Amino acid sequence: MTRMQFVQRVLFLTFGAALFSVGLEIFLVPNNIIDGGIVGISIITSALTGLPLGIFLLVLNLPFFYLGYKQIGKTFAISTLYAVVIMSAGTWLLHSVQPLTDDPLLASVFGGIILGVGVGMVIRFGGSLDGTEIVAILITKKSPFSVGEIVMFFNVFILASAGFVFGWDRAMYSLIAYFIAYKMIDVIIEGFDESKSVWIISEKHDDIGQAIIQRLGRGVTYLHGEGAFTGGEKRVIFCVITRLEEAKMKSIVEELDPGAFLAVGNIHDVKGGRFKKKDIH
Repeated sequence: MTRMQFVQRVLFLTFGAALFSVGLEIFLVPNNIIDGGIVGISIITSALTGLPLGIFLLVLNLPFFYLGYKQIGKTFAISTLYAVVIMSAGTWLLHSVQPLTDDPLLASVFGGIILGVGVGMVIRFGGSLDGTEIVAILITKKSPFSVGEIVMFFNVFILASAGFVFGWDRAMYSLIAYFIAYKMIDVIIEGFDESKSVWIISEKHDDIGQAIIQRLGRGVTYLHGEGAFTGGEKRVIFCVITRLEEAKMKSIVEELDPGAFLAVGNIHDVKGGRFKKKDIH
């Protein structure tokens, strides 16, 4: 890692964790709305004991730093510890600041947005703000469930517990905030300009490939395949586009070969190669 990359990581980890603390103390916590995971448990425990939220955010996450260090790596563990310390300090500094709204719906929406942006930044630059994600990664290695499914399973119980502590209306507002934060995390990690992979199998592969290059401005790669049923040789067209180009891609394939096989999938990140769009003449 270069010095510039290190500085960039520290800055974004700091900003992301600070944003998260703003979402908690300026929007969610004053309105008795919680987030999922260790953060949600910390908010509930803080409300029941009267102790500062930052203490629980730090203490309850401590056991997971060791797991993260052993299972994921030293850099991840250090980045996570740094981000959680900043988050905990931020909640302590902001605890006496007046909330911007006492409307639970507004607090859920804007708190969820800010939380999601903060978490997304931290994850994108190699850290985490919640230990349940680390536990989910470990469990998924020995179970048929995905990380997302395991995290959701934990959070169903955590969000439901808010109903017993703060009331069922606050539990429902918490669900709204959690859903918004979850979507915002995806936006920050994947970016607004989401990329898509395209796989096309057609007898008119040359025509379709040239049309993609000339009319869409994207490079294509021809892969060699074999049909399992017929045993015949197939040419597979592979290319990467943005989501805004998906409709035009489909129209090109439909125009040249209505019977072609077309599969489109989401890609979280694209680097190297010749993904940069070519000029269309």
